[in-house]
Amino acid sequence: MATARITSKGQITLPKEVRMRLGIGPGDEVEFVEENGRYVLKKKVKESPFDAYVGFLKGQRGSDTDQIIRELRGE
Repeated sequence: MATARITSKGQITLPKEVRMRLGIGPGDEVEFVEENGRYVLKKKVKESPFDAYVGFLKGQRGSDTDQIIRELRGE
């Protein structure tokens, strides 16, 4: 079990083992979620910048991919 000490400023350092298991690195955010009277630490997953393009090519089936790319590039 990993443990951490709270500083006088209310800060903690996540043990390396926890950071590695959650895939947390510098600049990442975590969230504390209350579940059944306990708090659970979770990595905050950012929305992918590619989510905006989901379904973008729907209806383009059979189209020339090179032409689609030229249009997307503004050529």
